[in-house]
Amino acid sequence: MAVPIPFSEPSYLMGLPSAYYTSSHRSFQAAIRPFIQKHLLDRAIEWEKAETVPEHVFSDFASANMLVPALPAPLPVSWLKRVGIHELAGGVRVEDFDYLHALIYADEIARSGLVGPSGSLTTGMAFGVPPIIKFGNRELQERVLPDLLTGRKRSCIAVTEPDAGSDVAGITTTAVKSDCGKFYVVNGTKKWITNGIWADYSSMAVRTGPPGSGAAGLSMLVVPLKNYPGVTMRRLKVGGQVSAGTTFIELDDVKVPVENLLGVEGHGMRYIMTNFNHERLSVAISITRQARVALSAAFEYVLKREAFGKPLMDQPVVRHRLAKAGGLLETQWAWVEQFAYQMTQMAKDDADRELGGMTGLLKAQAGMVLRECADTAMILFGGTGYTRSGRGELVEIIYREVPGARIPGGSEDVLLDLAVRQLVKLYQAKTKALEAKAKI
Repeated sequence: MAVPIPFSEPSYLMGLPSAYYTSSHRSFQAAIRPFIQKHLLDRAIEWEKAETVPEHVFSDFASANMLVPALPAPLPVSWLKRVGIHELAGGVRVEDFDYLHALIYADEIARSGLVGPSGSLTTGMAFGVPPIIKFGNRELQERVLPDLLTGRKRSCIAVTEPDAGSDVAGITTTAVKSDCGKFYVVNGTKKWITNGIWADYSSMAVRTGPPGSGAAGLSMLVVPLKNYPGVTMRRLKVGGQVSAGTTFIELDDVKVPVENLLGVEGHGMRYIMTNFNHERLSVAISITRQARVALSAAFEYVLKREAFGKPLMDQPVVRHRLAKAGGLLETQWAWVEQFAYQMTQMAKDDADRELGGMTGLLKAQAGMVLRECADTAMILFGGTGYTRSGRGELVEIIYREVPGARIPGGSEDVLLDLAVRQLVKLYQAKTKALEAKAKI
């Protein structure tokens, strides 16, 4: 067994003590690593360069119940047991799965340093299925959840449009009830939808209110996609994460049963924001691992690479770059761990209220840390890291994927602003409540 390269693993996997992880968490980590390595990571670069992960990989993960950990904790225990899923890897009972297990899963599946291959498998389960679990009516759940939870069918989340990205309230895709009252007729477009091209269903943000109704006019529908009348999909070739299947969706008079409404008309914005919290935490974890892969690759490279008659590691400026990026990386990971632990100790509504804004800040900072680590790796690898083959090809891919970490799920500047606005709102609400209590 080789000694781990510095910065290559979280401290709890480097033999250092941690107050967070129990034997259950460690057993889970030890069980999922070899499976993910064999079935995904060993060929991740090959599949990213081919721009598609083979279909059998999704089936392999589904049959081993290795997509379920992408769901937010706590898991939908009753539904999982109904479809025959009682236990996950490492002997973890579905009722015992918490956000530290989720943290471990998101970190492990991102160990290739590439977001695309893992995203091609997990995005639908992680972000498309939860709104159905949380807000879908019983008839809808009975119709779609058994197939989605077992991987027989696939889902995606479809919020973004060509002219409405971080500005969710600006969505223009409409859903108008038919004269017979049995359908919503959906018209519009969705863009940059991860996994869309393979999805049977989409948890989709639509406008059920009149034009100009803003956030109050938004709802969510489960819209059938693959081979469904009126739906046209095509893949978009983006700068990075290509194998994740980024998709453009056109919706022309698509008739969706009214039973596919999630929750209540006009409550879509609240449902979307609730879903964003899990999405942003999951993304922050995977981005932090991506930064770790880039920095540890650079660390290993400069130990071996010689220039000016000595190893690059003997150059003070090289050590300074590694130290600067490493400090940011480990600080970010400590914050990610803290977030996951807090999620294990808080009720969902309390966590949404207290941590919602900070989850946006966590995701935004993860992108900043990745930028620093990827930049450090690129500079230290030099021309080797700027080449799409050979020893530096992984660094080249990660460097190209940095914008994909800083834009989706809420762009960096929007999330920074959101975090502070939410903190102000929370502070004012607590101050008002304290003042009211003092008057009693």
